[in-house]
Order: sequence, then C-alpha cells, then structure tokens
Amino acid sequence: MSAIDGCLDHHFRWATGFDDADRPAPPRRKLAIVTCMDARLDPAAWFGLEPGDAHVIRNAGGIVTEDVIRSLSISQTMLGTREVLVIQHTDCGMGAATERAMREAIETDTGVPPPFELGAFDDPEDEVRTSLALLRETPILAHRHSIRGFVYDVGTAALREVATAAKHRPE
Repeated sequence: MSAIDGCLDHHFRWATGFDDADRPAPPRRKLAIVTCMDARLDPAAWFGLEPGDAHVIRNAGGIVTEDVIRSLSISQTMLGTREVLVIQHTDCGMGAATERAMREAIETDTGVPPPFELGAFDDPEDEVRTSLALLRETPILAHRHSIRGFVYDVGTAALREVATAAKHRPE
C-alpha cells in the first residue's frame, strides 16, 4: 500500500466518527505558528494544541517569506489571530547545504533551475532573528506586538527563546 493509500484508509475510518462540524474557523487561542515542514516537528504535541486552536504555517526552514506574510495577514485580519510564534530547529536541512548547492541539486534532478530563492541559512537562531525583524517591520500585519521566536532542539526537545536583535536576510 502506498503512503497516500494508507493515509486515505486511515482517514475513511477516522471520518466515520467525525463530530466537529460546528467548529468555528477562527483559532481559539488567537495564535499563529510559523515553523519548518520537518516531519520531526509536532507543534500540536509541544503546546497541547487541539484542532481549532491555532494556525500552523509550515515551509522548508520555517522562514518568513512573502507567502508566510500573506497567510499571517489573512490569519490576523480575517480570522482574529493576535500572536505569532516563529520556531526553527537544530539539524535543519536548510542549513545542511548552501543556496547554490540546493539550486544545483534541484536543477540536476528536474532539469530546471528554481525560479525563486530557496532560503538556505547557516544558523537557525540568526534566521529566527531575521524572520522576527521581517514580521515586525511589515506594514500589512495589524498585530506585531506579540511575535516571539524560538529554536527547537531536535535532540532534547528543548525550546530556546531567541533574543530579538534585528538582523536582515540578504536580498
């Protein structure tokens, strides 16, 4: 059975007991989390989140991109979130290779160079600072007063808060 078929099989069994049709769209905790897509990361487990508690926005590296800002602006303006957590982690694949090496690997694999920046970085703590600065400076987020950043240690499960001195990602 393929991974997708296994997921669908589980879903069909799960859906027979579904009883949350009346759950509202706005997150109960008024919280949005930006984090990496790494499969080892489980923000729901870390923070005791249930479906409907928070928006979780994931991408490679958990970096703040134009699309993350787009999603957060909708989350805040249309769905009432007021706080943002940015969480990156140790042993991240986005720190395992340079931007150039990742671009070359994708081009070798597909025959096409990526038409966008991939976002490689050396230090997750520095990248959290960069992401925090971008969020705090963007004018299309209405609620920039409660944005905090952390690095999750995949070896110990510890969360370390990152000091907020602003640092900009190079263009």
